[in-house]
Amino acid sequence: MASAGRDVSSPTPSLKRRGSLKDYLSSLSMRPKLPSIRSRKSTTSLNSIANSRDNYAPYAVHQQNMAPAILRDADATTRLLECILESQGGKRALARLARTCKALKEPALDKLWKDLDSFVPLVSLFPSSLMRRAKRPAFGLARPPAPADWERVLLYAERVHSITYIECHKNVAQSIFPTLAACPQDHLLPNLETLIWKAETREGLELCRPYLSTKLQSFTLEMGVRAPKINDFLDEVMAKTKLTSFVFTLHSNIPENFVEKVQTQTRLEKLALMLPGALSAKVGKWISTLPLLKSLQLDLTNAGSRAVECFFNDISPGSGYSTPSSVSGTDSGVFSGDDELDFSHFRKSAARLTNDGPRRRPFAQLTQVNLTGEAGNVAIFLRHASSPLTQLELAIEDPPVPHEWKELCMQVSDSFGSTLQTLRITPSSASRYAELSRSTSRGGDIQLRHLTLEHFGALPRLQRFEIELPESAVFHNVDAEHLAHVCPNVEVVRLCGQVRFPPAFGPPYLTLEGIIPLTSRCRRLHTLAVVVHALNGRDDIYKELELSSRALVRLNVGHSWVKNPLETAILLSHIAPHLESLKWFNQASRLGAVDSHASAWQKVQDFLPPMQRMRLIERSLLPKPIILPPPPKVDKQIDATVHKVSRGILVKPSYVESSTQIIPPAMIDVEVECLPQTTSVEIDATPAYVTEEVDAVPMSLEQSVDATPQTEDIGTDALELELESTSSDSTEDPIMSQFTMPSLISTFTPSLHGIITLPIRAVRIYTYYLTLPVRYMLSFTPLTSTPSASAYATIEMDSSASESEPEEERISEKYMNHMSSSTYTTHTNGLADQNAPTDVSVCL
Repeated sequence: MASAGRDVSSPTPSLKRRGSLKDYLSSLSMRPKLPSIRSRKSTTSLNSIANSRDNYAPYAVHQQNMAPAILRDADATTRLLECILESQGGKRALARLARTCKALKEPALDKLWKDLDSFVPLVSLFPSSLMRRAKRPAFGLARPPAPADWERVLLYAERVHSITYIECHKNVAQSIFPTLAACPQDHLLPNLETLIWKAETREGLELCRPYLSTKLQSFTLEMGVRAPKINDFLDEVMAKTKLTSFVFTLHSNIPENFVEKVQTQTRLEKLALMLPGALSAKVGKWISTLPLLKSLQLDLTNAGSRAVECFFNDISPGSGYSTPSSVSGTDSGVFSGDDELDFSHFRKSAARLTNDGPRRRPFAQLTQVNLTGEAGNVAIFLRHASSPLTQLELAIEDPPVPHEWKELCMQVSDSFGSTLQTLRITPSSASRYAELSRSTSRGGDIQLRHLTLEHFGALPRLQRFEIELPESAVFHNVDAEHLAHVCPNVEVVRLCGQVRFPPAFGPPYLTLEGIIPLTSRCRRLHTLAVVVHALNGRDDIYKELELSSRALVRLNVGHSWVKNPLETAILLSHIAPHLESLKWFNQASRLGAVDSHASAWQKVQDFLPPMQRMRLIERSLLPKPIILPPPPKVDKQIDATVHKVSRGILVKPSYVESSTQIIPPAMIDVEVECLPQTTSVEIDATPAYVTEEVDAVPMSLEQSVDATPQTEDIGTDALELELESTSSDSTEDPIMSQFTMPSLISTFTPSLHGIITLPIRAVRIYTYYLTLPVRYMLSFTPLTSTPSASAYATIEMDSSASESEPEEERISEKYMNHMSSSTYTTHTNGLADQNAPTDVSVCL
């Protein structure tokens, strides 16, 4: 640096402002120019040359005298070059400055090469003869470079402190990386401190390994969905580096044993985890133990409330002083009143020896938080955060749910109202993509919604308040008034300054008069970006000088609407007489802007400077407030001698001697044996098993019975009735014979036996004809045997009955007994022969 060669004994440069550069150059003592020896036209004598040698000074002293004051201070030079670099065309201006001024060459080159957005500038330092295509370093090299070709590359590589590689841009061929890795030095970039690497494939991730060194302090890693060797790569990163900033973005699940891999990084000051699984309790506990963590960024998108609360499950918020058993506590555990001795000093000494002191508060140094997700999840996370945050950046889903937005506003005010200095609310990536899709397609204009600011509480330390949402961009005058009430010290306010109100929606609800509470109450407000509807001002406003703002110098109205340019200029000159910059969107900068309003704001800018000048002149002519002179004072002397009187008082206490004998009660030592007697008993608890088999197969018996009635054809005379014999042959079936038609002779023969059996015969005949349809239907059913617990037997007629008992009476009695106590089934095949025997099975 130029300040390195400065004389230590030289006085500190004065900060007095000079009039112009001409006056400064005239005040410098210039050394007279020596004539050239080779010039034949020179008429200068040798004596004049000898006299001029007496005024010669070394070149180092001459350089110190010629150096501007800004180059003598390295910090001032660095700040000047940073301002040039941040301006429009800053890199080109620094390059020209380095080629123009030798004093600024080294500082300008250091600042120009400090941050590189790709490897293309380094590759372009190789000779053109090595490149595949001239002036196209992105295509790689045609052959390996020689040792002499590395000199220029290594010279500028030492200036690089930050570099970025994005694989999807494909601005440099991957074939150049093996060549860069084979440089003559150990590291191509020895002073590299910040590395940003965004890879999509495994090959792109492997190219990052040569640039991992112990000097690396900030590492940003973004990996695509496919990351097969991410675990091995993380092990190498954590082993080679001691990071202060780590940003990790992964579109797949969190790697296995992630916490165990990163536990060695205890110097982290900035941590950003944008990957699924980052809200686990294990990760939250590790983050809370980082002693130097100041900035934290997490992604809460698509995470439930339980997942957000799970992040704080293993974080203990206790202090360690709450119980009597704590080493550093003052409570002894005994209720002894106020006269108890304080042993806290002794316990703290013991805590230093046993490392049993109070637990450190989680996130003790955390001051900046960046959260992405739904408004409800963000509110839950901030509810558990206990750090005094000063900067809060929230990327929420737009539009937010009303009750979640209310909870978020109240949580921000209640938890961080006394410490928060910056609050920035922006849309999430999903909301931005949706807004971009609607704006580039023919889907129509966005449906704008009202976003109330009345839920915010007091924020006395807030300096920057920014809201940039695509849909929730409608504000009312009451919102601006409430914001001015809760944020009196705000300096920068941006309320969706880039939103466009289409003609179908109508003009903005926030008027130009609505921002007067911000200009009158917020005395430090210097930058304001809002979209307003500039209407004509009321006469009462111009009568109050307290509504003017002396600090407001920059105003961005975006796509604001204007009714009357002249009235708007008059009102602006009253509320912001010191306004220096007025910006708006015209049709050339953004498509869709209303041309009439853009031209109207151009007229406002033309009217505003003379209006402001007139306002300042008028206010300078106002009578200044009269300051009353201080009241006259007269010095007088007062005798303040204090009269003292000496008095003596005899204080003699009286003493009384008394003695008390305290004899402790007799003590007896008694030992009691409290050992219980136990007895071991073994019991055989093996259950006994008995296996027994039971034959449960039902017994069945089948027997065929010839149920075909025997018939005989006998010719008789029509006038002769032949008596049917009541005696049955041994071959005749006794049951089927009862179903035959009784003869007329037996019917009408008057006898005592016939009179008794007449009702029985009538019942038989009636039963025979009633069961005829049933028997006909059963004749078509197949023969099946019905298993039953009862035995089967065939009906046998008792032929050995007493001859004295009438045969018909015995048969009738047996038939009735069978009909009442048992069921029978007759199976007859209708297709079989009529003379075939029929199976009859009777269930007993």
